[in-house]
Order: sequence, then structure tokens, then C-alpha cells
Amino acid sequence: MARALHRNSNRNDDIFVNVDLGAIPDTLFESELFGHEKGAFTDAKATKPGRFELANKGTLFLDEIGNIPLPLQAKLLTVIERRQVNRLGAKTTKDIDIRLICATNASIYEMVETGEFRQDLLYRINTVEIELPPLRERIEDIPLLADHYLKIYGKKYKKRIRKVSAAAMKELEMYAWPGNIRELQHAIERAVIMSEGSMLEPDDFVLYNKNKNKSDIDLETYDLDQVEKTVIKKVLDKTHGNISHAARELGLTRTSLYRRMEKHGL
Repeated sequence: MARALHRNSNRNDDIFVNVDLGAIPDTLFESELFGHEKGAFTDAKATKPGRFELANKGTLFLDEIGNIPLPLQAKLLTVIERRQVNRLGAKTTKDIDIRLICATNASIYEMVETGEFRQDLLYRINTVEIELPPLRERIEDIPLLADHYLKIYGKKYKKRIRKVSAAAMKELEMYAWPGNIRELQHAIERAVIMSEGSMLEPDDFVLYNKNKNKSDIDLETYDLDQVEKTVIKKVLDKTHGNISHAARELGLTRTSLYRRMEKHGL
């Protein structure tokens, strides 16, 4: 979606810089985003521009914006408002001109309520807000995406696979896709690699709990508290007790998940 916005903007001839904030250690956030001068810290052996500078005149995409620590959120807000960046160790600022796109799968408004995300920063970055539904809620996209990735990986692995069979496509459309498009992409790639035929069949796909339907929760009650407890237990089991991963999959903050776990005695 971010790349599509860039390609259709008046900046499409300039650079698109993608930053996965979930993959940057807290200690490197400021250096990665804003850059540093030589000698600014122990390992700064050379001057390095940050991602904001690299994206000048183009588009900067900050993925997983909810992962930015609070102290850095204030600095990010200042950079966005002033349209200037100050490298670590630098005495002067540099003007920047970027299109900023941010994304998150966290409950960002709930993070604001719990004090984990600055309200003023949220209002500064969500001038235009696009809610992208999960893949399971737009199954009409699955055949288009499957065909797209089939062409890519058929060419990459030199496989003459014409299409996904009707039976296999039905299974793909019935699957819940907890990993969304990225999971579908990997499923198609794996199927192309393993397939020996001219068409992808159901047995070519390895899907998590593929025999269960989209709800994949056998509800014995409609009591909302019990339903919530059941869902949380299932996700905790799936993520082997990893609170960060479970919170991300549930669309909650860690604090909110802990609160719900305490409420249900989990």
C-alpha cells in the first residue's frame, strides 16, 4: 500500500525508503532515523545520513510506528513539525522534504490512552488514515494475489505452473491467514518450489490449521468474557507464551494484554 501511494504520487521519480522500526534496537533508533557525525559515539567511525535525509524529496515509510520508544517520539515530532533533522553530534540542522507514511498493526489509540504513544504525534502523522482490513476479510483479493505471486515464483524457480486449481483456491479462500499477505506470498513460493505438476493442488500447500474454518475457535458459550479468555489462551498457546507476539496478533499493547490476563487469571 505504501509503495502504491508512492508510485501514484508526484514524487514517484524519487526515492522510496522503507524502515522497519520493529527491527531496529532502541539504542540505534536515533542514529538510524536522524543520522550521526563521525565521532558522535564510540562506534561512529564515519559520518552517516539518517533515513530522513536519504528520503529527501521522496517518500519515507515508517513501518510499525508503535514500536518507537517514548523519548524518541518527542524528537520525531520535532523533526516532522520543523521539517529539519539534526544528526547526532552535528551543530547544524538540515532541511528535509518528504512524504511520510506510517503503519502499525497495534491498537494505536489504545496506546495513547495508556500513555505509550504521544497523542500530539498521533494527530501529526494521521492526517489521512487508511484502515487496511486483514486478508481474511477481503477474500476476493486472494485469487489476484495468488496469481501475482505464482507468476513471480514460477519465473524465479523456472517452473511452468499455469495456475492454482479450483480445489486449492477454495482452501486458500477458507484459510484465516493470520500472517496476511506476507503469509500468502510465502505459501505460494513454497508450493511452487515443491510442486511437480503444471497446477498447484491442495497438497502443495502447508497451511497452519488448514482444516479449520476462519473462526477456528469452537465456542461453547456466547459469554463475551469467556470468549475473550478463550481467544487469549489460544493465542498465548500459539505464540508459546511470548507476550509481545501475542499482543501484536491480538491487536493489543503489552500493557493491555497483561491487564486482560490478570482479569481472567491467566
